[in-house]
Amino acid sequence: MPNAPSMPFVDLNESLRGYLALPPGNGPHPAVLVFQEAFGINRYIQDECERLARSGYAALAPDFFRGQVFDYSQREAVFAKLKELSDDGLVADVRAAIAYLDARPDVRHDAYGAVGFCMGGRLSVLTAISFDAKIAAAASMYGGGIAPKEPRFGWPILAGRVGEIQAELLLIYGADDESIPPDEHGRVAEVLSKAKKRYALSVYPNAGHGFASTDRESYVRNVAESAWASTIALFDETLKR
Repeated sequence: MPNAPSMPFVDLNESLRGYLALPPGNGPHPAVLVFQEAFGINRYIQDECERLARSGYAALAPDFFRGQVFDYSQREAVFAKLKELSDDGLVADVRAAIAYLDARPDVRHDAYGAVGFCMGGRLSVLTAISFDAKIAAAASMYGGGIAPKEPRFGWPILAGRVGEIQAELLLIYGADDESIPPDEHGRVAEVLSKAKKRYALSVYPNAGHGFASTDRESYVRNVAESAWASTIALFDETLKR
């Protein structure tokens, strides 16, 4: 299937760019924010934007690293980069991305979706917390930091704020992901259930961290495709109705 038309990088404000993929036609199209892993807006993240465009969504990935892209082997450099980030800064960038979408006549403005991977998975949940009904659905693939025992990279644990969420949530984990153990899955489910939120939490066997990343050794095709099918179904239900 040919790729949908795209406008690779666009300026979201004076210091922030984003990768934009658009479906064919004039729209207005439902839109989804795409949040990167800890390696930048690499080809993989761009491909996932194109996937969403082929499914009928305008997909925008804010470039939180300002053009920096890390190889998957550069773990120490990646960890140092993550420590430079803050929730306030990330949310400000998401706000700029939302404002950009709000200004496009070919995009529906009533509500958006969000999907993220790893650090982006956590940010997808934080975005649902931070933007009220503007986010109708949020999917998190192997997003840590939602309900860990201890904070990671200096970022606050989000569990105490899930009562602010109005979006429908989809949280997807790999059973072999040692960085997000089963007890963390349990705490995520507990806080969301106590807050009476609508959510689905799926744990896939034989999948570790990064199972959706097509260009990594961690990629598990059948799991990734199943996770994406669930994610697209969530967006179809909440953004296209």
